[in-house]
Amino acid sequence: MSRILVIEDDELIAALERDFLQNNGFEVTVAREGRPGLRALEQMAIDAVVLDVHLPDVSGFSLCRAIREKYDIPIIFVTASGSDEDQIKGLGLGADDYIVKPFNPSVMVARVKAHMAMHEHLLAGAHLTKDEAVPDIQSGDMRIYIRRRQVFRGKTEIPLTGKEFNLLLYLAQHPNQVLSKKELFEKIWHLDALGEMATVTVHVNRLRDKMNLVEPEFTAIETVWGNGYRFRLEN
Repeated sequence: MSRILVIEDDELIAALERDFLQNNGFEVTVAREGRPGLRALEQMAIDAVVLDVHLPDVSGFSLCRAIREKYDIPIIFVTASGSDEDQIKGLGLGADDYIVKPFNPSVMVARVKAHMAMHEHLLAGAHLTKDEAVPDIQSGDMRIYIRRRQVFRGKTEIPLTGKEFNLLLYLAQHPNQVLSKKELFEKIWHLDALGEMATVTVHVNRLRDKMNLVEPEFTAIETVWGNGYRFRLEN
């Protein structure tokens, strides 16, 4: 049975999230502060995190960054901090989703399930590819190894999160095609694109930043203004 970690200081909201998740077949661990939440991640197998921004001991944003650096699991913010700036910041730090309070707990559960199903699907699909020593996709100095879920530029491995890897892979598997933000959101996040375009923009920008850790400049992901993005395949 999958275990969800809920990090929420409000007792009533934490209980609401716990009850709805448990009623949908999840085991749930609740932490009322950020540091106990990190300890729970270290001590038990956690499959996804539901996280508030405002916590007594540490910012949820800082906590999201710390979790993402170490764990490749879905992170879903559920918070009253609903400004565009906060949503962009949370997604930019590695969150997979951002739900603003007040919220429908059934929708929260549906989103948790969708992100977990996508994550499990990609892990299962990683066993279906060819010899690990041969890159599955190569473009210029970039090499993608699907089974190993690794990306290199030259001899340098690029440290991507699960969503960043999936986004780059989907773009590279559809070279020279214009892919809309709506399509990318629905294919990578497996949710209907209901005004979630900022999620795609943030992840593309972060992906570009990471790919540019190695020179020369990474220009394969092109913005097609008003339409979306295109991956330009290089010989």
